Amino acid sequence: MKGDLQVSFFYTMKMNKELVEQLVNDALGENSPLFLISLELLPDSKISIIIDGDQGVPLNECIRISRAVEGELDREEEDFSLEVSTPDITKPLLVFRQFKKNIGRTLSVKTAEGKYEGKLVEVIGEDLVLNWSAREPKPIGKGKVTVEKSATLPYNSIVEAKVKLIF
Repeated sequence: MKGDLQVSFFYTMKMNKELVEQLVNDALGENSPLFLISLELLPDSKISIIIDGDQGVPLNECIRISRAVEGELDREEEDFSLEVSTPDITKPLLVFRQFKKNIGRTLSVKTAEGKYEGKLVEVIGEDLVLNWSAREPKPIGKGKVTVEKSATLPYNSIVEAKVKLIF
């Protein structure tokens, strides 16, 4: 019986995902530097919302968005838990706008062609520009020399990108 209730809730909430997403977007619209990363309706009666901002997200904005969404949903009809949070720094970047926010940071990027690790120096249209230093053999003689490298990666070619934590 309990499982039936969870499935029923999940189905009902799934049907209302558009409503929840609209409520989130309306709340985000009040502060244009904020944007939605993900919205999940989980089978354990949990709504998980992850937001980010061009200059970060203050705690009071998470609270404001939580209240805006919760205030429009009827707990008498469907009981739920609601979590509004910011992205985990160890998770991959999911939205193009996150790349612009991370200009100047070192990224680890996987594409179908290979892996790159470098400083994100620029976002031009839909392309990302990474710079890094590499040790290569000298053209003449023995030993190695440090050379500066650069790669321009189309956003749609990126399989996964993470901010590299440097201590």
